[in-house]
Amino acid sequence: MRTLTVGAVMTRDVHTVPPEAEFKDIARLLARERISAVPVVAGDGTVLGVVSEADLLPKQQRAPGRHARRWRHKAEASLARDLMTSPARTVDIGAPLAEVVRQLLDAGVRRLFVLDDGKLAGVLARRDVVGVFLRGDEELAAEIEDEVFHRALLADPGRYSITVVNGDVTLLGRLERKSAVRAAGELSALIPGVLSVCNRLDYVWDDEDR
Repeated sequence: MRTLTVGAVMTRDVHTVPPEAEFKDIARLLARERISAVPVVAGDGTVLGVVSEADLLPKQQRAPGRHARRWRHKAEASLARDLMTSPARTVDIGAPLAEVVRQLLDAGVRRLFVLDDGKLAGVLARRDVVGVFLRGDEELAAEIEDEVFHRALLADPGRYSITVVNGDVTLLGRLERKSAVRAAGELSALIPGVLSVCNRLDYVWDDEDR
């Protein structure tokens, strides 16, 4: 089956700043574009780091204890190269989306910058992932038909039906083998945008009874 990758859902139009960008210019960019962070990118497209709202806050506050030295460095910085947090969290453009979603959740981050051959290609934010679940029912049914039943199972089109309502899938009909019925349910659940699968397929013979 085709695997949905980061490149298929990422945002390609990314606001960036060079290492020499000044504090106020970065602050204006974040405010104007209503974003919480911006990557610092070298002339060759290499991501050097990221400046977030948190990196700008030391200008207004002092941090006590063990964070004081780092906080003071940020407070005295005026250019992106000194303000940025490095390295930035990145992911390859060809990485499977399902694996990267786990990274977003486990790390508790809002975004990952996407690299193509080591250069900035886009950004994957949580909202990009949420957008996958907005796919229409007809689109989901068509993909299940093509990817699961046609490509993976080579099933006879007259032996099954696929119904999708608000992302919930119902599979009906009768396939030749029990293993095909199980695979149909498992593979349909992997289609991006599918919320649940009710597998009501029957089978002719049990090829798993050994």
